[in-house]
Amino acid sequence: MSEEWKGMNPMENGSGEYEDKNRNSSQEEQKETGFVLRDSMEDTGSSRESQETQELQEPGSAPTPENPVYAHSYRNEEKKEGYNSYHFTSPTVSPEPEKAEKEEKKVKRDSGRKNSMGKKAAALAGGAIAFGVIAGAVFLGVSYAGSQLLPQQTTKIESTQVAADSSDVQNTNAGSSSGYTVAQVAENAMPSIVSITGISIQEIPNYFGYGTQQYQGESSGSGIIVGQNDTELLIATNAHVVANTDSITVCFTNQDGTAATSSDSTVEQTSTSSSDSSLKDGTYVEAQVKGSDTGNDLAVVSVKLSDIPEDILSQIKVATIGDSDSLAMGDQVVAIGNALGYGQSVTSGYVSALNKQVSSDSANGTFIQTDAAINPGNSGGALLNMKGELVGINSAKIASDEVEGMGFAIPISQAEPILDQLMSQETREKVEDENQASYLGVTCMDSTSTVNEMYNIPVGVFVYDVEEDGPADQAGIKKGDVITKIDGTSVQTKEDLTGRLEYYKAGETVDIVLYRTDNGEYKEQTVSVTLGAKKDSPTMSSQSGQE
Repeated sequence: MSEEWKGMNPMENGSGEYEDKNRNSSQEEQKETGFVLRDSMEDTGSSRESQETQELQEPGSAPTPENPVYAHSYRNEEKKEGYNSYHFTSPTVSPEPEKAEKEEKKVKRDSGRKNSMGKKAAALAGGAIAFGVIAGAVFLGVSYAGSQLLPQQTTKIESTQVAADSSDVQNTNAGSSSGYTVAQVAENAMPSIVSITGISIQEIPNYFGYGTQQYQGESSGSGIIVGQNDTELLIATNAHVVANTDSITVCFTNQDGTAATSSDSTVEQTSTSSSDSSLKDGTYVEAQVKGSDTGNDLAVVSVKLSDIPEDILSQIKVATIGDSDSLAMGDQVVAIGNALGYGQSVTSGYVSALNKQVSSDSANGTFIQTDAAINPGNSGGALLNMKGELVGINSAKIASDEVEGMGFAIPISQAEPILDQLMSQETREKVEDENQASYLGVTCMDSTSTVNEMYNIPVGVFVYDVEEDGPADQAGIKKGDVITKIDGTSVQTKEDLTGRLEYYKAGETVDIVLYRTDNGEYKEQTVSVTLGAKKDSPTMSSQSGQE
């Protein structure tokens, strides 16, 4: 370690020696305890009406010499529509010849006017009909287009049932004043727990000593359904469960703890990788990593709602979030997870300690310590109180021959704001086209917690070299910088950085958070980098760590 980092630390003292703080003390502690911390893992048209009216003088009620025609108007009392057209009738007494001739001419003129008005009315009526037909067709077209373009109403997934008070549950647990039994907690929470299987493609040296060959590795972990959006189901898990995976799948859980299997014959049924023939097959659904925070060992996985079979979608539930700050030492808790990849299992214990400080390469923070059995595969699973509320996300355990019953869970009150931020990120899929693959243009190495203790360099991706005139160089990234985030996602190793870049196309601009020394002190900065095309990057050895 010291030879690899020699000369790379901007924090060395004037004599050329590094500030080797706590080196002796940390070595002595390791010798005394012998403890090793391991991971527990192995979303109208408007219409216009035009009406022409002819003003008519109200006729008299009886014929006169000036008006020898009876005129009657009447009101339609039944329909209440006001005055209708006037109706004219001829008198019984014949008028004089001259008057008759005048009347005849007048009738002809009126008839011509009526015919002209009738034609106009007919034209207007025809136009109105045509307008109505066209408007109706347009309305139907818009309605159809809207139904095709707008998403259907999202299925609302129910939350898990929790105990409101001691009056509606059985109280048979020692150490709990009110709440469910362990069986009731498991039954209610099980539909919110999933199994996560990760597939990774690894390269190993060829058996004959030259070249490499690819090997497909499989890992198992757990997850908790914590929310949904319009198109996705959102699942919380540990960052190390999904780290360095090329693809991941999710299997949901029935209320009795068995793997959920769809009755839809078109859905592929995938059996568990275990050789135990007693384990039943389950329906696995493809998932994507929506966001990851390696520093806090948290990640969010998304599954498209449209990919989940209807009969399974109707059974799953969203976990009810509790308050981990209200926990006390001695409270009973229940742990559920995909232990050893054999399917969901339930263990129970007590809160052994709160705010327990734990530091490792995969986790660094304060945890809930419990004696509930947490085994490989439990990572990302749920820690529940006796009301059935989610109070922690199982993360790690102490693995040692001398240690028993020391498991750790991330408090949900600490995890919730981080998960909210990860759930708001855009879901990305890996770029499969090599011509669109991106690169950053740096050669890097890991700055671990051990390096931080020895040389006071922040944990992250240490930039060992920068490609001249490359994407990073053009953005202002310098040798000696420590990259900690890319586009809002935390990175701690060069594998984290490489894996995240696989989700971005060449030409995209991303924000990178890094630490840089300023007068002997590391300060945080954010730079925007336009990623280059990987196919255009200079050819370098894969062992150099170029990203």
